[in-house]
Amino acid sequence: MSAPTGPGGDGLVLLPSDILTGLPVTPPVPHATWDLGAPLPPASVLERVALVVPPYNASTADLAVLARMPRLAVVQTLTAGVDHVLPVLPALPTGVTLCNAAGVHDASTAELAVGLVLASLRHLDDFARAMPEGRWAYDRFDALADKRVLIVGFGSIGRAIARRLDGFACEVLAVARSARTIEGVPVHASAELDGLLPTADVVILILPLTEQTRGMVDARFLGRMHDGALLVNVARGPIVDTAALMAELAARRLRAALDVTDPEPLPEEHPLWRLPGVLISPHVGGNTSAFLPRARRLVAEQLRRWAAAEPLDNVVVTR
Repeated sequence: MSAPTGPGGDGLVLLPSDILTGLPVTPPVPHATWDLGAPLPPASVLERVALVVPPYNASTADLAVLARMPRLAVVQTLTAGVDHVLPVLPALPTGVTLCNAAGVHDASTAELAVGLVLASLRHLDDFARAMPEGRWAYDRFDALADKRVLIVGFGSIGRAIARRLDGFACEVLAVARSARTIEGVPVHASAELDGLLPTADVVILILPLTEQTRGMVDARFLGRMHDGALLVNVARGPIVDTAALMAELAARRLRAALDVTDPEPLPEEHPLWRLPGVLISPHVGGNTSAFLPRARRLVAEQLRRWAAAEPLDNVVVTR
């Protein structure tokens, strides 16, 4: 898919200050900054924006400001998922190209996914809770060794998770749209998921949130997982039916390790916090020290391509 041509005239790039600071190249056109919590640029600036990089934590409500950019040609997110951007696309000028940050979050999210698996299987969260009591919580717990791990969704992050699992003496397989073998991992078609779930000791979710995946991990899905299996969600919270998962956790039939929840942030009073067998991290999969260097490299390359009228990377859709 072709990128828009270079901006020309007084087209302007709008990007967060933490991306601009340390950017490997100077933006090839005039630029301004947009940071959450800071005043928005004035209308005279917004009307000139041709390429925008929204702040990393921008919500759908924050992104409503894109509709005030009549010259907008490119939206480059700093997230791999774009479900928060899609609702505002209809209000944007025809021809806007949406690009995601595929590749930027692979290392960090894969690290956390494996960390959550290990922490949950080895009960590291329980040990941490026992420490303030001075309680020696000795027992025999599960190892990752000899387990079958099913990765649901096998894009770049899914493949990064599989690479990091190599060496843990576990069996790794995946589910994606079509069957094939990628980097030595058997990838099964989506139609085979039902049959694979009862055989998996660990199920890792790393697929995009779409109308097809919203709520796909429901009571039926969870019911097909065998007793004692572990569900790990490093994708998006609404992929999992929270009520159905809570029922399984309350029954102590499944365990779960969640970097994302529905709702999110999870309210302090929400019962999911206090159910047995659940480990929750606050959606920090991609937000590590590895994020900014990779994000800056991606933005710098996209700016170069855009100014040179070359095809952009990571194009999701052109409206």
